[in-house]
Amino acid sequence: MKKNIAVIEGDGIGPEVTRQSVQVLNAIADTFNHQFTYQYGLMGAIAIDKTGNPLPDETIDMCLKSDAILFGAIGDPKYDNDPTAKVRPEQGLLKLRKSLNLFANIRPVTTYSSLHHLSPLKTKNIEGVDFVIYRELTGGIYFGKKEQNAEGTWAVDECSYSKEEIERVAHLAFKMAQKRRKKLTLVDKANVLETSRLWRKIVKEIATGYSDVELDFLFVDNAAMQIILNPKQFDVVLTENMFGDIISDEASVISGSLGLLPSASIGDGAALFEPIHGSYPQAAGKDIANPLGSILSAAMLLDHLGLGDEATLVREAVSWTLTNGFVTKDIDPVNFYLTSTLGELICDYVSGKIPGSLTRENIEYRKSTII
Repeated sequence: MKKNIAVIEGDGIGPEVTRQSVQVLNAIADTFNHQFTYQYGLMGAIAIDKTGNPLPDETIDMCLKSDAILFGAIGDPKYDNDPTAKVRPEQGLLKLRKSLNLFANIRPVTTYSSLHHLSPLKTKNIEGVDFVIYRELTGGIYFGKKEQNAEGTWAVDECSYSKEEIERVAHLAFKMAQKRRKKLTLVDKANVLETSRLWRKIVKEIATGYSDVELDFLFVDNAAMQIILNPKQFDVVLTENMFGDIISDEASVISGSLGLLPSASIGDGAALFEPIHGSYPQAAGKDIANPLGSILSAAMLLDHLGLGDEATLVREAVSWTLTNGFVTKDIDPVNFYLTSTLGELICDYVSGKIPGSLTRENIEYRKSTII
């Protein structure tokens, strides 16, 4: 298989973790006889610094011509800490979502038994947690009309949704539920918001076409509590843009590290794959960032390309590293391995160079030299 992959490394630790994912994709290509061609583009603070634009037109064109997009992270303190900045890194990501019509964000939430001790939740509550959040990505309050008076004493952010915007992401969520445990939970605020009442009405109508899927509803405040109290109850969660932003970040802490979780943003054409963590500028250039969220995002990219066996092998390699204690500083601040070490280990696993019995005693400390 030949595929063109657009790579946007972004800011902070984005380049470091993304490079590990590219190496893993190359190992997959070598092992399964595929050909991946990469093109690189700018977005975020680095794009502002070099071009004055958080998302240059060249990057959009590159993405439109690609089969999939691998993205790192955006953000820089000089913009994050300046609320008066008119041009900001995150404007690039919002524009890219709109330009590519990436209307659905997908975030799987899973746990690893070897990391249960890192979770703020009790082990008994997180064993077997496995759900996925479908967040509408190009509508709602983030993209509504925004106003503020000259005196700075009044402001408004408009939230609006159309039937078509709700339908397209809802169908994706129902289809995923059919492949999983056949349960879908709509998270809204239908007791207060007109947009939520529209969501509930349309999702109920769509549900008649998926009779094998159980549909239930939670107000967003209750959903936030239930994700902490009993996350095992969820299978597929569907929600609007702002609620999805909040509850997906909440759910991300269940695993014990933000560095572990991947995501996909999909639409009618090319899809974008990225770890959920931010740019973490304090760790940039130190080779200590956790690359697993990015590598698992690459696994989702492989799924998107129809390469299910390849994606499964990458996930197996990630599980192997965690089970055997090959982890980065965010997981073990004392006995940790470097970003590049994790990438090399996973590449070696994918390539069949690592026997299943290998443990941390067989690897030189913080290096991937197999002895």
